[in-house]
Amino acid sequence: TMGRGDVKQGDVMVHYMPLFHTTGCAVLILGGFGVGTTILLAPMFDPAVIARVIEREQPRFMLGVPTMLVALMDEIERNNLDVSSVERVMSGGAMVAPELCRRSQKVLGAPIQIVYGQTETSPVATETWFDDSLEDMTETIGQPLPYVEASIRDPHKNTVVHIGEQGEICVRGYLVMTGYNDNPEATKAAIDDEGWIHTGDLGCMDARGYLAITGRVKEMIIRGGENLFPVEIENAMLEHPDIDETAVAGIPDEKWGEQVVCFMRNGSGKRVSDSDLKTFVRERLSPQKTPAIWVWVEDWPLTGSGKIQKFKLRDMYVAGAFSAMPA
Repeated sequence: TMGRGDVKQGDVMVHYMPLFHTTGCAVLILGGFGVGTTILLAPMFDPAVIARVIEREQPRFMLGVPTMLVALMDEIERNNLDVSSVERVMSGGAMVAPELCRRSQKVLGAPIQIVYGQTETSPVATETWFDDSLEDMTETIGQPLPYVEASIRDPHKNTVVHIGEQGEICVRGYLVMTGYNDNPEATKAAIDDEGWIHTGDLGCMDARGYLAITGRVKEMIIRGGENLFPVEIENAMLEHPDIDETAVAGIPDEKWGEQVVCFMRNGSGKRVSDSDLKTFVRERLSPQKTPAIWVWVEDWPLTGSGKIQKFKLRDMYVAGAFSAMPA
């Protein structure tokens, strides 16, 4: 991971990821030690503090999940901080939208190099290259790392699909976990007889071996019999200049089975009208993919590693925790 990211011996790293998380432990600590970086370990993630430490210490490399990078870039822009030392930026753990990659290029001076994997794959399985084209950096999750096999498989038949076709991303290699602790049933459900771990992510692979994520098997929204993938809608909405972050989920609906809800956050507090949002998304997506409900949030329910918990957003909405703007 560090080698493909062009992280070098002597590079300074401001480490603000939680150490209990596989990225904070395996990628940054073990990877950093393996390369020979100087690691400045923060006691917690405070974007205002971390942004100023980055300005002071002038690191060449940064890594964070998307929500962290958004918060850091907000602080850097708000306070006009000098982060010109940054040359390499990595992110993963959640979908990295193309708009966030472009914003990173503008604010940090470097596009985001996407790493992909999960705890069960120790954790990185694929990664873009630091000198990839902007198109590959914004539209793919890169190629498998050395000694890693990847395949796209039919989630129902477990057969390999053709190049360019959508299926479930599966990974095989030394990086795959032995299994879940004292849970052989869950292990068998995740790892098939040929050693492929089924990630639960939908994606496709091109002829060069570059993969792209199209959605989650479990996050897929089925509206009126049509399969909708939240990431496509999220990426479209993130193109809007007044939306900093977004998360799309499905909620139960008597008529359609499920309806699409788009949760949004804007750090400045600006709120765009529902009609403007609908017009904006309709210029980019077909009618059935247009959210039926728009919800502004002040803060996200996050995991300990900073990922947005969509199931909690969905449960909170169903419980009446949000005011919504019907489309």
